[in-house]
Amino acid sequence: MQIDLFIPCFVDQMTPGVGLAVTRVLERLGHTVEFRPAQTCCGQPSFNSGYWDEARSVAIRALDVFEGAQAVVGPSGSCVAMMRVFYPQLLAGTPHETRALDLASKTFEFSEFLVEKLGVTDVGARFPHSVTYHDGCHGLRELRIQQAPRQLLRAVKDLELIECDEAESCCGFGGLFSVKFPMISTAMAEVKGGSLARTECEYIVSSDPTCQLQLDGWFSKKKMKPRTIHLAEVLAGGDA
Repeated sequence: MQIDLFIPCFVDQMTPGVGLAVTRVLERLGHTVEFRPAQTCCGQPSFNSGYWDEARSVAIRALDVFEGAQAVVGPSGSCVAMMRVFYPQLLAGTPHETRALDLASKTFEFSEFLVEKLGVTDVGARFPHSVTYHDGCHGLRELRIQQAPRQLLRAVKDLELIECDEAESCCGFGGLFSVKFPMISTAMAEVKGGSLARTECEYIVSSDPTCQLQLDGWFSKKKMKPRTIHLAEVLAGGDA
């Protein structure tokens, strides 16, 4: 299968290894992976700020960039939700509506693509550590992804999956939310971070790099040991 990578800004600028890990997993499964260098931000910051005209311009660019793609796969539930859920709303009633719906129909979050589209749960990974999984809000609430990442983790050799008692609670990042409401954001991080810490796991696995940033900041401030790692990096067989 020909798969186009959608690499969000945070992955491109701060965690490029996540994109490489996605590529390794998909190529290990026998697929051809392509990265289209003309791609840019999905437009979510503008959209969430109320600058919808600017967000539309970015969305239309994405439609042009991924024109003709067989499948578009991204390692971020948040940014995939922007393309799949909000592009059709943003471009409704415009000449680009049909194209937005077409792109939405073939855009997938990484774990969802593996389990729901390819029917794969065991990718041949090994990760000899205890982990807990953090559900990012957009992946959980907009894309309805909950079991796919857990199915993939349970199939990883030598991995111990421990559920936390606040699995569905937000970490408090929320993009611009953490900037506009830092005190609330920090309080939410306290709840989620405390829950994750109580598992006494070695790693916190996430499908969203922005959540990793928030949680890493909280654990660093508390001088606590759990580290975050992207699901793709676990599945690629890395031992970060």
